[in-house]
Amino acid sequence: MAGEASHRKKGKLSRQESSRSGKVPEIELDRPAAGVSTQDKTRTGIRVYKIVVLGDGGVGKSAVTLQFVSHSFLDYHDPTIEDSYQQQAVIDGEPALLDILDTAGQVEFTAMRDQYMRCGEGFLICYSVTDRHSFQEALEYRKLIQKVRASEDTPLVLVGNKFDLHVQRKVTTEEGKTLARQFGCPFYETSACLRTYVDDAFHTLVREIRRKERENKIGPYGSEHRPRGHSKWWRLRSIFALVFKRKRQNFGS
Repeated sequence: MAGEASHRKKGKLSRQESSRSGKVPEIELDRPAAGVSTQDKTRTGIRVYKIVVLGDGGVGKSAVTLQFVSHSFLDYHDPTIEDSYQQQAVIDGEPALLDILDTAGQVEFTAMRDQYMRCGEGFLICYSVTDRHSFQEALEYRKLIQKVRASEDTPLVLVGNKFDLHVQRKVTTEEGKTLARQFGCPFYETSACLRTYVDDAFHTLVREIRRKERENKIGPYGSEHRPRGHSKWWRLRSIFALVFKRKRQNFGS
């Protein structure tokens, strides 16, 4: 499954609490007051998709996310450096802004897990093809989503990362496909290092969110299907930013 070319402009990438560039993000969202139900859009009217990246520690969640938003790969990524990202793309001819929450699995965020699972519109469940335990944990993350969103058909994409490490492979492609069929979701084996199928995974998740909206036949935020916790999503992002900011300050001291 081939992905479309994403629409990227310099300065359009924004990272909450990003201290590297010091620039103010050019893409800004209209954030309504708590309790106000309205569609998440940028000020230019681009639809915002709230995406959560899940998976065991060390599977390459941050590496995959960073490849998608900045076309770069780090051999070592300090999970205390970044927390959330925004990336603009054109998917099937329609512009989208992906608001991505990279859950690094720190102990501090365990209590927040149910909250971001309720607020997210779609989930990327990642495992490493070199780590069978992470593959088994992917099933546990699916169960957690089902527990929190029991009555919903939640958009998912299953990702088996590090497929370029052939010698170290512990999970076969067929096993990944079988698990994806069990989940009822698309499946990709990706390489964050080589940037293989990274865009495809995120773009397909947006398609899955759109498919669900079409099936509801009343749009993403119709009167019978109001968004879950718009303001909660932004509170979560703010908490993530605060925690990471403190970690950076402690690391630098």
